[in-house]
Amino acid sequence: MSRTLAVSAGIALLAGLALLGLGVFPIHLSPAAPVPPSVRETLAVSPSSSAPPLASPSPSASPSPAPPVLRLDVPAPTKGTGGFEYATKGGPIRGRSGKLMRYRVAVELGSGIDVQEFGAAVDGALGRPQSWIGGGLRMQWVARGTPYDFTVHLATRETAGRMCGAGGVNITVRGRPYTSCRIGGGVVINLDRWQHSVDHFVAAKVPLSVYRDYVLNHEVGHQLGHRHELCPGRGRPAPVMMQQTLDLKGCKANAWPFLNGRRYAGPLK
Repeated sequence: MSRTLAVSAGIALLAGLALLGLGVFPIHLSPAAPVPPSVRETLAVSPSSSAPPLASPSPSASPSPAPPVLRLDVPAPTKGTGGFEYATKGGPIRGRSGKLMRYRVAVELGSGIDVQEFGAAVDGALGRPQSWIGGGLRMQWVARGTPYDFTVHLATRETAGRMCGAGGVNITVRGRPYTSCRIGGGVVINLDRWQHSVDHFVAAKVPLSVYRDYVLNHEVGHQLGHRHELCPGRGRPAPVMMQQTLDLKGCKANAWPFLNGRRYAGPLK
């Protein structure tokens, strides 16, 4: 080989090595480089930068409180067997001091009312500080077979009418026994009123629970010797000894003999 050819071959070899160092390949020698698996996975799971963020769920609205029950939508039996079931369990003494009055609870057979549930309602009404125990009196619901001072009866309309009529205090509306009453030895709560209240209470949206507390405190008030009272003024609370079952006379329904810690009363009827 001549010196000139040797020099040319050397120059060509150096140029090829330089191109390799710079990463330049002839097209026919450059196969497509595969994308590494880690890169493919990243591209597959990475959200687009232009995608909107996921909306957070909006909090659900608070449910509206249920309206108070004004009267039950089930008919009350008009007549039972005439016999009574007495509660086998009682409750604690209610009140701090004063004379202790014990009462038992009875429900007419055939009325569909559980005697223990009725007893708990009576205990709840008579055991509140706003009730008669607010005036230096104690009360206790006692079980069957225990000494007692009076009985609280829950009776169907016909039986209540007969029991109240025997005591001379039966009041009828449209020919039907309507009111509850106090008789010798206890009180009688008319099942119709216990389940359905009265029309003017319902029209004024007075809860059935308020009527129940009222009728118990009213009739037990008679048992304790209190007489009927009148509305002391339009817009004022009705005295518990007012005949609220018949009319409110401009007063507002009230279930309690004590308001704000003091005996609340109206003019005697």
